[in-house]
Amino acid sequence: WHVEQSFRMSKSDLKARPIFHRKRDAIEAHLTIIMAALALQRTIEHKTGITLKRFVKQLRIVRSGIVVIDNKEYPAPAVMSEEIARLLNKLKPTH
Repeated sequence: WHVEQSFRMSKSDLKARPIFHRKRDAIEAHLTIIMAALALQRTIEHKTGITLKRFVKQLRIVRSGIVVIDNKEYPAPAVMSEEIARLLNKLKPTH
């Protein structure tokens, strides 16, 4: 059922269909990207314990950037809640 669930997710959440590619290389590249996204989704869900949809919703508010004043650049680092920092720490490699 995990495989069934993965393909159901890949077709809906990843917008895997329809594929309009005609050449084999383009089709294989498209499917490789879909499978990589699926692997990332599974990793995020496994390590954080929440769904990808909830993870994205929580991180959507985090912003960073560069402010330019008189042609001088100043970094504007991201400000995040403890909850978001905790989720991101769970994704760090353990080795």
